[in-house]
Amino acid sequence: MEFANPKILWLLTIVPLLIAYYIWRSRQGGASIVISTTDALRTAPRTLRYYLRHLPIILRMAALSLLIVAVARPQSVEHEVETTSDGIDIVLSLDISGSMLARDFTPDRLVAAKEVASTFIANRTGDRIGLVVFAGEAFTQAPLTTDQATLQTLLGRIKSGVIEDGTAIGNGLATAVNRLRESDSKSKVIILLTDGVNNRGQISPLTVADIAKDLGIKVYTIGVGRNGQAPYPLFDERGREVDTVMLDVEIDEESLREIAEKTGGEYFRATDKESLKRIYDEINSMEKSKVEVLEFTLVHEEYLKFVLWALALLITEFFVKYILLKRIP
Repeated sequence: MEFANPKILWLLTIVPLLIAYYIWRSRQGGASIVISTTDALRTAPRTLRYYLRHLPIILRMAALSLLIVAVARPQSVEHEVETTSDGIDIVLSLDISGSMLARDFTPDRLVAAKEVASTFIANRTGDRIGLVVFAGEAFTQAPLTTDQATLQTLLGRIKSGVIEDGTAIGNGLATAVNRLRESDSKSKVIILLTDGVNNRGQISPLTVADIAKDLGIKVYTIGVGRNGQAPYPLFDERGREVDTVMLDVEIDEESLREIAEKTGGEYFRATDKESLKRIYDEINSMEKSKVEVLEFTLVHEEYLKFVLWALALLITEFFVKYILLKRIP
């Protein structure tokens, strides 16, 4: 509830003054007659009229208060917000080859990449996001969707070793491009994360980059892995870790940089989980969804109900004072 003329409410301070004046005047007494004794009056029973003798002034003060509130023009205000967003279609293409189990990230590259991607997805409300994974082959883990709960569940299920090993960057990029090929979004983005060199697949990553460029798809590429060597776990035939070895980190940075440049994206190198998080934060800040907010304010005048209540109280006062209490006007 709001008031168009809130300063008028100061008139309500008159009401306590009028009540105080009524109490003072009542104690002064009114018209009087001389009688020989008041003993009989003291023993007289107190009727309903005695208890209702102050009701008229109470009703009048209540009516006056309501009229003052009505003059202040009480209003109920409704605020409506209409939001329209021009979202972005984003596909995360994630390398799940065996080398993503390297321990130069905590606890390993793949888990760190999933954790950072999870935070990125949570911050992209309103955007459609898809998931593509690749090793020796590539497949779609999740089609474009705004259902973040499903996305997070499917992201959590990603693990290495479910498909033939290798690093088919071209196939991973091509599958992501295919998910965006029929998208009618004004902004289409692929975030390609890998830790190796393209050594499998049927298509060159640079050929796919040309296709992405023609389709208006921007590709951000991320190479993960520290410089030099990184510790890799060794597993036996039962899948149990038996040892750790140091292997060279090989990332085709030149190709990843060229893919990004061709499509208007950018290449990043992540050497630990914190730097990977900063990269996703930077991409998040560069690729902002366009959101338009229109606010509507609806005002409803509420003074009439206060006037009607005041009128009802004044009519009740007249009934009590001149009919129930039988006073002469």
